[in-house]
Amino acid sequence: MLLLGIETSCDETAAAVVRDGTEILSNVISSQVDFHKKYGGVVPEIASRMHQEKIIPVIKEALERANVTLGDIQGIGVTQGPGLIGSLLVGINTAKAIAWARQLPLVGVNHLEGHILSCFFENNVPLPIISLVVSGGHTNLYLINAIGNYKLLGKTLDDAAGEAYDKVAKLLGLGYPGGVVIDRLAKGGNSSAIPFPRPMVSEASYNFSFSGLKTAVMYYVKKRGDMTYSEQELSDIAASFQEAVVDILVQKTLKAAHEYNAKAVAVAGGVAANSRLREAMQQEAERCGIPAYFPSLILCTDNAAMIAKATEHRISQVAAFPYNMNARSRWPL
Repeated sequence: MLLLGIETSCDETAAAVVRDGTEILSNVISSQVDFHKKYGGVVPEIASRMHQEKIIPVIKEALERANVTLGDIQGIGVTQGPGLIGSLLVGINTAKAIAWARQLPLVGVNHLEGHILSCFFENNVPLPIISLVVSGGHTNLYLINAIGNYKLLGKTLDDAAGEAYDKVAKLLGLGYPGGVVIDRLAKGGNSSAIPFPRPMVSEASYNFSFSGLKTAVMYYVKKRGDMTYSEQELSDIAASFQEAVVDILVQKTLKAAHEYNAKAVAVAGGVAANSRLREAMQQEAERCGIPAYFPSLILCTDNAAMIAKATEHRISQVAAFPYNMNARSRWPL
């Protein structure tokens, strides 16, 4: 079955064509990062307007790269939530129009399920697994016994991990988005230079908290006073902050894997592209005797291939055209 996936939950306009939920024929992503940099974060109104400009050209490009037409498409999946309402509506209304005109089944997909399933494209992942979904908007830990069967074990109580990266980068004057620049700087830094805290890491709960860690960096910067840093000083701060984040994510994930007798752990979402997280999770998982799976870098970011994959196992449940499908800014998986 050829499926068209559409993703517009935040600031990436994406479309993909996937065959049978396994073969990616195209995966087109138009990023808005350069337009939001000057504001230090995503501006919802700008994001939705840019989706309106890009959505049709992106879908056309996805079809062209896959060497198919809309006449070949047998179903459509679109991100229904969670995300920015204005952005989501652009994708949903476009998907509805195409599905109605072509009389195609249409599935509203949870963005988080898409991220979880992104790990399954390139890996034969054994079940049950512990899945960590970590991005600018989410830090959630799930037990997955089967595709479509997700149990939330813990979530962030305040800032998501990716959000903490962006806020710390802003504190240090590094610009937006913060994850990439902090990861790059940290490679040349001493991760033990500053003893930043590891909030909630030793607690029995699988919940996360990164606001206190961000505040600790803020106090360190204020105490220092002088905002002029050498490259090495910036690298040390970045490395110390990043190591704290990674420690928390790795320890919580592997603790859950042990408690629930998981056969593997998987990490997805934008922060899954972080080089130190990938390295540390794989090393610690190997030490625990289980494999760790990550999507390829292009599948870590918001993309439509993951939405098409999530559509594949749900499309048989679609009985009629979903006239009442609407955007959901919050949507627990």
